[in-house]
Amino acid sequence: MTPVELSRTVLHAVRCAVDAGDLAVDPHRLSDLPRRVSVAPPGPGGHGDYATNVALQLARPAGQPPLRVAEVLRPHLAHAPGIRDVQITGPGFLNIRLDRGTGSGLVQRVLAEGLRYGYSDLLAGRVFALRVPYDVRAEVLADSLSRIVASQGGRVEVQHEESATSSPPSRPLSVADGTLVLRPLPAPEDPTPLGPDAARWALLHPAPHDRPRISADHLVQRESNPLFRVRYAHARTRAVHRNAADLGFAPPSTAAGAGASDTDTSGPAQTTLLRLLADHPRLLSSVVPADATRPDPGTPSRLTRHLVTLADAVIPFLPTVLPRGAEKPSAAHRARLALADAVGSVLAGGLSLLGIDAPDHL
Repeated sequence: MTPVELSRTVLHAVRCAVDAGDLAVDPHRLSDLPRRVSVAPPGPGGHGDYATNVALQLARPAGQPPLRVAEVLRPHLAHAPGIRDVQITGPGFLNIRLDRGTGSGLVQRVLAEGLRYGYSDLLAGRVFALRVPYDVRAEVLADSLSRIVASQGGRVEVQHEESATSSPPSRPLSVADGTLVLRPLPAPEDPTPLGPDAARWALLHPAPHDRPRISADHLVQRESNPLFRVRYAHARTRAVHRNAADLGFAPPSTAAGAGASDTDTSGPAQTTLLRLLADHPRLLSSVVPADATRPDPGTPSRLTRHLVTLADAVIPFLPTVLPRGAEKPSAAHRARLALADAVGSVLAGGLSLLGIDAPDHL
């Protein structure tokens, strides 16, 4: 279950609790019920895979303390498919543990959806106005933001203003007449000599309010270069896939009915990778935060960091994918290969949303 699916599951539990009369809401305050629910890894003191503060959101329209709202929601959520356990912590946070048997389903879904994994119609029909100066960093950020919004079914209309120098550095973001005005800190020098891919990464990796660093460090092929690590990890997943084909085995079929033993993804390294894969749709869908009216220009920067984390997690995992010595390919090898393929697909898809190429060979 992905975070987006879990968010919908939580929202469905809320509606079931209201419809069943377990959660009494003033008819005049039904509009206060959340239309979207945020889920995220639990904070300090939390448990499980994800946590949500939906009970705190519902306390006012329900006229009850958040802890009581959480107690009412817990059984509705605990019996939902894909959820193993729900605990309440703090003032009313719902901590959710997912059924680990859904990990194989997640891998199969990524393989089936390919580069479009994480896409949705969440923003279907919505159009957002974005105003940027004629500045290379602003143009690149607006382009990536438009790509991510489009992945969620929405559209960004970009307008231009005269110059980035008209914006005080302390205000890279503002709102005028309902339009998001984006004036990120300009690059200190022309990034064009870095080439299109490294230049885009250099401009997108820092948050809009941070000054980008334009240097040849973005071109070196070593671990100190985050872009290299992401592209190297993707190329390694493709190399592992080619090597597996040479050995005569492939990932389990994505067709319905693949055996659970063929898609087993247990183990600490696999668990970390599955968590990161599952978090990808949530990151893309958060381009317009719940109950917000404008896209978040920080999303491309968060996407770059997510890809780096995923790359750093998969690189030490890849040596376990192929059989060693006289070892014969087994179901475990096929499962690991499927997971590696899924990670490679997400790395490539994420880079494409940044407008960066993901070569199969480095």
